[in-house]
Amino acid sequence: MSLDIQKIRSEFPILDQQVHGKPLVYLDNAATTQKPQLVIDAVNDVYTQYNSNIHRGVHHLSNVCTQAFEDARIKVQRFINAEHSHEVIFTRGTTESVNLIAHSFGDVFLKEGDEVIVSQLEHHSNIVPWQMLEQRKGITLKVIPINDQGELMLEELDALITEKTRLVAVAHISNALGTINPIKTIIDKCHQRDIPVMIDGAQAVQHVAVDVQALDCDFYVFSGHKLYGPTGIGVLYGKEKWLNQMTPYQGGGEMIQTVSFEGTTFNELPFKFEAGTPDYSGAIGLGAAIDYVTNIGVEKIAAYEHELLEYGTARLEAIPQMNIYGTAAEKASVISFLVGNIHPYDMGMMLDKMGLAVRTGHHCAQPLMQRYNIPGTVRASFAVYNTKEEIDQLVEGVLKVSRLFG
Repeated sequence: MSLDIQKIRSEFPILDQQVHGKPLVYLDNAATTQKPQLVIDAVNDVYTQYNSNIHRGVHHLSNVCTQAFEDARIKVQRFINAEHSHEVIFTRGTTESVNLIAHSFGDVFLKEGDEVIVSQLEHHSNIVPWQMLEQRKGITLKVIPINDQGELMLEELDALITEKTRLVAVAHISNALGTINPIKTIIDKCHQRDIPVMIDGAQAVQHVAVDVQALDCDFYVFSGHKLYGPTGIGVLYGKEKWLNQMTPYQGGGEMIQTVSFEGTTFNELPFKFEAGTPDYSGAIGLGAAIDYVTNIGVEKIAAYEHELLEYGTARLEAIPQMNIYGTAAEKASVISFLVGNIHPYDMGMMLDKMGLAVRTGHHCAQPLMQRYNIPGTVRASFAVYNTKEEIDQLVEGVLKVSRLFG
């Protein structure tokens, strides 16, 4: 059954506007997705109907808000098929989730001389926390290289793994190239040598079905705002056996059982890692976003977005002097490109004047840009509400800019 894209578009109020006198064409979904009215209403309902601090009150509003917050946790659990709801930790986003793992897993399981392996495709959020750990504890960071198509050279992983490898941390999907990494193969390889694996799913959960038990990953992290949910909310999934052994990331309220000046005992999962008043409105909004995506069907979304990717790639490839970066056999709906010698910022600013919102620059993946010896790219990224007509407008816009630059 095909999707009713016009109906879906009508559910996103922000899309119905003009920019610089032109209808908005929003193609910056890898940075953040727009929000359906259902999510906006869910967050609004919190503040207009039952806003109250959670877990700590005995009164009606607190009980209602607490229940809605914990219901959202169960929605996340079911969405990624975690075994237990207490393996779902709410964070501020993918970045905080990775930092939490680097700090808390690193605190217990990593010492000087130990190794963490990442890939050349990683977002800065999955590079910098490990570099900070490198400076703090003297670990070594190693990198899986990529080929010209933007695919991981997995044959190099075997050589990189040693008896000192303590963790492999890789993206499910590249934010800059759209490459879908063979994470199940990576996980299986690592587990054969008893090495845990963390997957950065920031670019994946909105595009592909994720089953953490089937993948058997040890950690999986993602952000709500890329999944049609609110900003400032994210998820860290971790296997219970690791989370129980890890130290808390932050101290404060909620993450404790008892506090005295002689010492403190920590709370059970998941609260051990959720210090302070959480973003309960964000979590409830994320739950609504999961409902929205689930009702449409992740597989249907994936199939439609692949159709957009193939159409967009074919149309853009026909433009003279077009260079598309990231031509992996397995790709999500991201197209990164440069045209001739036109700087990506120039292209992006001129497209904006035509109502076309694309992302330009290094996409928080500077090592990847260095691999291709380019300053950055123009990135068009598609979501379920985008259309082939919008892609046609993008192509028309790129051609117009190309002609202006001669």
